[in-house]
Order: sequence, then C-alpha cells, then structure tokens
Amino acid sequence: MTEPTDYTAQARNWFESLRSRICTAFEAIEREAGSDAAFTFTAWSREEDGNDDPGGGVQGLMKGKVFEKVGVNVSTVRGNFAPEFAATINGASAVNPGFSATGISLVAHMANPHVPAVHMNTRYLTTGKAWFGGGADLNPPIPYCEDTADFHAAFRAACAAHNPTYYERFSKWAEDYFYIPHRQCHRGVGGIFFDHLECLDDASWDRNFQFTRDVGETFLDIFPRLVRRRMGADFTDADKQQQLEWRGRYAEFNLVYDRGTLFGLKTGGNIDAILMSLPPEAVWS
Repeated sequence: MTEPTDYTAQARNWFESLRSRICTAFEAIEREAGSDAAFTFTAWSREEDGNDDPGGGVQGLMKGKVFEKVGVNVSTVRGNFAPEFAATINGASAVNPGFSATGISLVAHMANPHVPAVHMNTRYLTTGKAWFGGGADLNPPIPYCEDTADFHAAFRAACAAHNPTYYERFSKWAEDYFYIPHRQCHRGVGGIFFDHLECLDDASWDRNFQFTRDVGETFLDIFPRLVRRRMGADFTDADKQQQLEWRGRYAEFNLVYDRGTLFGLKTGGNIDAILMSLPPEAVWS
C-alpha cells in the first residue's frame, strides 16, 4: 500500500479547515433567512481486508430554508485498488495498486430555483505518482448571465494568479467533462475542472497545493454572494418544476458519468456520503 505522507496530512488539514469555514458561512446564510438549520456531522470508517488503517471521513449535511440539501464531506483513505480499477488510475496498476487519497467534496441543492446549485471538490492522491485535482461548477435551473459571468470571472482570476493557461484549459475541461452524452446537453454553466497536477518535487507540490487552496478560497468567496443575490426572489410553480426536471439531469450525470462517484464506490467509501450529491427531490417528465 502507498503510505500517507506529511503532504497528505497537510492537504487533509487544509480540506478540514475549508470544510469548517464553508459550513459556518452557509449556516450564517440560514440565519439571515430566519432559519436555525445547522450541519450535522457523521463520522465513518472504511474497511478493507488486510488493512489495519484504511481511513475514513466525516459527512457534513444540512437541510434548511435556503439550502434544501447541502453536503460537505472530507475523507482520507488508503489501501489498494482492485486490479481492474487500478489500471484506470494515474500512477497505479494491477502490479502496484496502492493508493492514499484525501479530499473535500461539496454539493448544494437550493430551495429557491433562482439560486444556482453548485458542486466543488479538491483532492490530493498518491499512487506511484502524486497529484492534485478538483474544480467547481455552477448548476442553475434558471441561468442568469450575471451569475455565470461572476462565477467564471472569479475562477479566471484565481487561475491567472498561477498560470496564464490554466483558465482556458480548465474551463474547457469542465465544459467537456460536465456533459451528458445521452441528453446532448451540459449539466450546468461550467466552471473549472483539473486533474493530474503532478507533484514531482517539493517546489511543484507547494505550487499545486497553493493553487488548490486558491480554488477553495475562490469558491468560499463567490458562491455565498450568488446565494444572497437570488435567495429572496419570488418563484412560480413553473420555476419549481423546471428546477425538479433539471435535478433529474444532475442525478443522471452523477450516477452514470461522474468519476468521483465511481472512485468512492470502487474504494469502499461511505455510500451515504458518496451519494449525498443526489438532489432531495427530482422529476422525470
């Protein structure tokens, strides 16, 4: 098995601190709406035959007046991939299936259809290689050009501070990745998606870790602003129906195509935490 490193511990500490600040920010929005909703946190442990320290995580979940359902999960796990799955993972193989992974994953489904749903995750993995990945994408049932522009502008600025090619590459990656082939449509209005930012030495690890932290900070800055912008808007039954139908598309993507869902299921993760990305209610017409 690939042993967790000091780098893994540093990344885990950051993901946990980001989780705490996000939950505090989201609870503050609930307070503003006159709700006393708060996150509940459920710890879980992973099991793997022959592994005395397979790790686990904590699922954070809140159901409120503004956030109909929001999950913020952090997990840190280690072990061996199944041989056939190892062949699909960067730096792993059937001969060398060991891995360690730590990351934060967030999905928010909103009560008001004018408020965009959102997904964000960042992660650090080690196999025979070590790398960061992640991103954030906005998923509005009723898109507003202003919201889309502000979300992309925030991540464009975060990318530009690190590499002038990042935003163009990572926004295109998100556009290609968050696509539902059988529907021939995107699941939202995009954002950024990146993977395999490889850490070959201390300098590249520091550089990639700083970028990953900035992705988290950018999300924590821009998304609450979008929520506050729209959460008091009136909506109709037709608006709600549009939201529920869109949620069906979101569920289809996450169950059929999402790599994070597959990774969690293939590595013995907590089922409830993995599937927290699914909306609390959806319809298929």
